[in-house]
Amino acid sequence: MVRFPIRFKSISDVKEFVQIVNSYPYDVDLSSGRYVVDAKSIMGIFSLELQSAINLEIHSNSCDDLVEALAPFKVEE
Repeated sequence: MVRFPIRFKSISDVKEFVQIVNSYPYDVDLSSGRYVVDAKSIMGIFSLELQSAINLEIHSNSCDDLVEALAPFKVEE
């Protein structure tokens, strides 16, 4: 499992993120507080608090391709 925080700066960022995640076969979740949503669901993402960083969780250990594609959204810790 791979985890890291991400942040969206605009609605177009959310749309781009969903398009990227949907093009890969991995199960991906986003969590904010006690809420967890499917990262492939744009409606689910909009139900989260988007003003702060959101935790991304990819349910695979060999997903370097997706991690690289999501680099623009990653928040450096």
